[in-house]
Amino acid sequence: MADVTDDPYLWLEDITGDDALDWVRKHNEPTLAQFGGERFEQMRVEALEVLDTDARIPYVRRRGEYLYNFWRDAANPRGRWRRTTLASYRSEEPEWDVLIDVDVLAAAEDENWVWAGADVIEPDRHRALVELSRGGSDAAVVREFDMWTREFVSDGFELPEAKTQITWEDENTVLVGTDFGEGSLTESGYPRLVKRWRRGQRLADAETVFSAAPDDVIVAAGVDRTPGFERTMISRAIDFFNDEVYELRGEELIRIDAPTDATVAAHRNWLLIELRTDWFTGSAQYAAGSLLAADYDEFLAGTAELAVVFEPDEHTSLNHYAWTRDRLVMVTLADVASRVQIVTPGTWRAEPAPGLPPNTNTVIVTADDLGDEIFLDSSGFDTPSRLLHGPAGGELTEIKRAPSFFDAADLVVTQYFAESDDGTEVPYFVVGHRHVEAPGPTLLGGYGGFEVANTPSYGGVLGRLWLARGGTYVLANIRGGGEYGPRWHTQAMRENRHLVYEDFAAVARDLVARGITTVEQLGAQGGSNGGLLMGVMLTQYPELFGALVCSVPLLDMRRFHLLLAGASWVAEYGDPDNPEDWAFISKYSPYQNISADRRYPPVLITTSTRDDRVHPGHARKMTAALEAAGHPVHYYENIEGGHAGAADNAQTAFRSALIYEFLWSVLS
Repeated sequence: MADVTDDPYLWLEDITGDDALDWVRKHNEPTLAQFGGERFEQMRVEALEVLDTDARIPYVRRRGEYLYNFWRDAANPRGRWRRTTLASYRSEEPEWDVLIDVDVLAAAEDENWVWAGADVIEPDRHRALVELSRGGSDAAVVREFDMWTREFVSDGFELPEAKTQITWEDENTVLVGTDFGEGSLTESGYPRLVKRWRRGQRLADAETVFSAAPDDVIVAAGVDRTPGFERTMISRAIDFFNDEVYELRGEELIRIDAPTDATVAAHRNWLLIELRTDWFTGSAQYAAGSLLAADYDEFLAGTAELAVVFEPDEHTSLNHYAWTRDRLVMVTLADVASRVQIVTPGTWRAEPAPGLPPNTNTVIVTADDLGDEIFLDSSGFDTPSRLLHGPAGGELTEIKRAPSFFDAADLVVTQYFAESDDGTEVPYFVVGHRHVEAPGPTLLGGYGGFEVANTPSYGGVLGRLWLARGGTYVLANIRGGGEYGPRWHTQAMRENRHLVYEDFAAVARDLVARGITTVEQLGAQGGSNGGLLMGVMLTQYPELFGALVCSVPLLDMRRFHLLLAGASWVAEYGDPDNPEDWAFISKYSPYQNISADRRYPPVLITTSTRDDRVHPGHARKMTAALEAAGHPVHYYENIEGGHAGAADNAQTAFRSALIYEFLWSVLS
């Protein structure tokens, strides 16, 4: 059971307590003193140049006649929400119409506002629900914004800071889940209720339309206002991977009777079902990772014939998809390389999208679900982004190209496979140099959780601060992720979590065996769930690494479910309050497995005070316990920044320079 009586550092969980913040400052100072020298400053400037340059691609999404973008740069560190036309966007110097300047707003209100997004009402597009967070936390305030007057509506919809879910039902009504008071949040800290809130009505008088259980993760409503296909959908997340989805018709809730662990999505007259596990319908068997389609109304009536849009194999998985009005754009991964296909509904025939280079990482930036326009971004480890634009199924043309932030002429990208302890072949990419003699300083990155796929994309800051200085970079596609579909993830959940760590350790050993690096020159880096990965490497596999960087991490797996959003991850890791689950969690939980007798490599642990997703107490307590055991640990906590660890480009550049200075200091 999760008994904490033996935890001497529990007081460090007091996020903004005076004693805890005094501890933070006392740990930040020596870290900055040790790694804040001339090379750090040079790297900070270089990173900020990458993040702030006007030559970056301004990624957009279409709303009616305009393309919308949120942009940060040196002159506007908090950013501007702006829009332009396609004709102007095609030019080298688009003319942007600024709707909200967050820097001006923050100064006028003396608030540390960070942009958190805007929900624009469709199809009218005259009002928006704007979300702003203090310091980058997940919790945000909501304000109604008039798109015509460019002003916040004085008597409009407005909510205080909370982890709110809100959407337009019509121009005078919203469906909202927020902190309504006692009993209105789940144990994970997310909304438990969905209410219909009408303009001019007190929030306390809003009508409840759906209630979830306290131990559910979250409930949310979504409204499709497409003319002729208007639908209101409500989803109840039972755990992180299982949802019940309903259509709300008047007062009636109609269940979308797909497997709860499948993802369902409606578009016009079609329903798509993406499977996480095998599904036997009574008449047919469908494999995990498949994408199925049906007529929406027929599915609700129980008369639909399911069509297989995509079926995975041992090398190929579905990565993501998006709709235009009449086409489905689908991105798959073949041994972690992207393929884009255009699918025609009804026949469900898939054709390759023309004009895309092979062996790259391609993502759908946006697709116009009321028209035929798509924007795709294609890049590689050594190839900056190209933004491709055109009609789905038609010829795509390059509309924007990102600059090269580092010289990649000497780089060579190779994919290898390492054999894990159970014989599984685990892929990884090595970004090395033709003319730099191996072995050399090498940075290994990984995540391994929640079915997140790590793909070979371009990184300007990584390139400048690491690759351009002669370092080798490695990306491990370990189990727990989604690189090979849901089975790559589900086989490494809960009691099989050890497979994630065995895979990563196998890659580390393989790098040394191939002569790419040595143990002393091998560093590894991960954040969030990847921070847990680093904690396990530190405590279970310290002999494999010369340095580790552990960012915004989960580390105390005895208490993770009690801290902030932690209860929502029990489906991934298990429940520490269940003795059977704690039996396997306790074997790897980093905080409980620190040894004073083993040699640990130097570790840099970073977090953010304003991270309201993964509690900063994980990082603080681990640091204190490592110090007490006599291990070399360095600590840095940003006072703001949220789960990303930084609230603006300047903070991101600072944090990046600190990490790479630590790695260069230790590994070279």
